[in-house]
Order: sequence, then C-alpha cells, then structure tokens
Amino acid sequence: MADTGIELKGSTFTLSVLHLTDTDPQQIKELLETKVAQAPQFFNFAPLVVNVERLENTPDFEALKETIEREDFVLVGVSGARDEATKVAAKAAGLAVMTAGKVITPSAPEPVVTAEKDNEPTVTPTRVHHGNVRSGQQIYAAGGSLVIIGTVGNGAEVIADDSIHIYGSLRGRALAGARGNTQARIYCQGLDPELVSIAGTYQLSDALPTEMTGQNVYIRLEQDKLIFEKLQS
Repeated sequence: MADTGIELKGSTFTLSVLHLTDTDPQQIKELLETKVAQAPQFFNFAPLVVNVERLENTPDFEALKETIEREDFVLVGVSGARDEATKVAAKAAGLAVMTAGKVITPSAPEPVVTAEKDNEPTVTPTRVHHGNVRSGQQIYAAGGSLVIIGTVGNGAEVIADDSIHIYGSLRGRALAGARGNTQARIYCQGLDPELVSIAGTYQLSDALPTEMTGQNVYIRLEQDKLIFEKLQS
C-alpha cells in the first residue's frame, strides 16, 4: 500500500471517569460544576467516561450526554456495561464501550518482567528524561518507572505505569500507576502540581495539604486515598 501519510498509532491520554449511582441531571450538574471550579483549565472540554456498573437499568445515554456536555465536558465512552442491551444503547448514542485494564499489583517496585529468552528475563527499563518538561508536553513510561531530571512545568504531563521520580519541581500533572498499579509512588522536589494521580485516584491543586506545598514529598496510595509525606533530607 502506498504511503498516504496517515498512520494509526497507540497513545496515552488522561481520562476522568464519572461513576454513576443514578442519573439525576441535577446531581451530575452540581458535581461537574464543582470539579470545573477546582481546575477550570484542566477540565475545560475534557474527555469523560461514565461508569454505569452500579446502575440497575440502562440509562438514557442521549440525555446523559446532553447533561454532561452542557457542563463543557465531552462524553466519549462508557465503562462497566454489564449486559448487551447497555452496550448497544451506548453505541447507538455514538459512545465507545470501554473495558477497564487489568490491575497490576506487584509486591515490590521491581523491574517488570515482560518476556523470557534463553532463561534470561527481559525487563522494562526505567525511562529517564534529562531536562525540563514544558507546557503541552507529555512523557509516558510504558511498563515501568519514569525519572525526570528537571522541572515538570505548568501544563505538562508525566505518566508512568510504575513510579515517577522528579528531581525538580512538579508544577504540572503526574500520573503514576497508569494501568492500575496501586503500589506506584510519586517523588518530587518541590510540590506545586495541577494534579497528581496514582492508579486513577487523583487530587487537584486546591485539595492538596497546604503544608506540603513547595516541599520535597513522596505520595502513595492507601485505601483509595492519596497520602503525602515529606522526604527526609
């Protein structure tokens, strides 16, 4: 086939998931308004996935889409669909039917073994980035950890399937454990982020402990809550 200049490639994007227990438009509106007020730049026309696992009946996806997009989010998909009728209804509304990735919970932050050849394991190496990560840049370490030797600026995003180590200030977004690794950690020298996340549990800038701002910090996940602790010098 001739080279047309059109390519299909994999990539990684930050997607927020709205877990529904009912479809009351007013409750959804108030929740989304609160989130937008916390971080208007981050959530401005942000892609959103709705998880319908806890709903008893198939929702009206067209009405749901209208409610969500009225708050300047873009509804792109549905997760947690338990029956074929829900999947068909989601597709009819133009939504992707998404399946959550497998949760990876290693017992220790060791290299990820990906294959074996001649009895020697092949591991996913740590990705190291030298220099600052600027606004609009995204760096992703698939299958392993990420080391940034520099500052992660406002509007920049760093992602890793394992832990993230930043030898500089964190002012943008850091998402560790991107494929569900709850043992992942985030380490930084100078905490002032737009968003931090481990295995999908996230906190925005205005919800961070004020005493941790500007400090050398590491972040871990414990019982679905992010724990912030100062690094000892």
